Amino acid sequence: MSYKEITIEKWEDRVGRITLNRPENLNTFNSQMACELDKALLELDEDKDIRVIIVKGAGRVFCAGIDLKEFPEQNPLEYREWVERMEKSFVTISKMKKPVIAQVHGVAAANGLGLIAAADLAIASEDARMGLTAINVGLHCVGPVIAVSKSVGRKKALEMVLYGNLIHAQEALSLGLINKVVPFDRLEDETRSWASELAQKSPLAIQMAKQGFYTLQDMEYEKQFAYANEVFARLCTTEDALEGISAFFEKRSPHWKER
Repeated sequence: MSYKEITIEKWEDRVGRITLNRPENLNTFNSQMACELDKALLELDEDKDIRVIIVKGAGRVFCAGIDLKEFPEQNPLEYREWVERMEKSFVTISKMKKPVIAQVHGVAAANGLGLIAAADLAIASEDARMGLTAINVGLHCVGPVIAVSKSVGRKKALEMVLYGNLIHAQEALSLGLINKVVPFDRLEDETRSWASELAQKSPLAIQMAKQGFYTLQDMEYEKQFAYANEVFARLCTTEDALEGISAFFEKRSPHWKER
């Protein structure tokens, strides 16, 4: 399909990229961009030529949150439908087969930080700042903090919601919100390289690992092991597992099955 508020690129190394493309509005979420992002994620997840997906922002920042111009007077049901639309992609990412990497620069605020936290992995430039800032305009980021709290824990997450301060990339790294910090002029290349490396892994193993990881999150401790062992046992019976082990012993690159 054609898109207005985002762009999609696909490369031969099996990496696809979605760019939030509202730079004049600091890539803030409006209803159209939110819907387009969700559709684009699903489109690339079903594309057999793509194994890893990058999400980035055009212009000066990653994403400054939700466009407050879309804040007309509505009743509670309409507001609920509106905010659910803004956050739908957060849930979609957790259900996708393929890993999503957030490429972060400039500012990531409110829903922007929610998107980073919802992404499977994240890499940021040294200048990046991020926070759950909605409290500063009389709202709150209780939706985005769901994903954030999975990384930083209860007390820090609540502090971020209540104070609305921006933190620097190095602090975000130490909290577990992001995986890597690189110089701004290396961000593009480092993200592509990281995504390309991941795209060389077994697509079936990646899919099962991601699905298993998210399923485990809300299970009881003992049940987590039972489920994880079942997932691993099923993976062991696949052609990719046999190929990967054979390639290891034969000191060659593996040839993964196409999915």
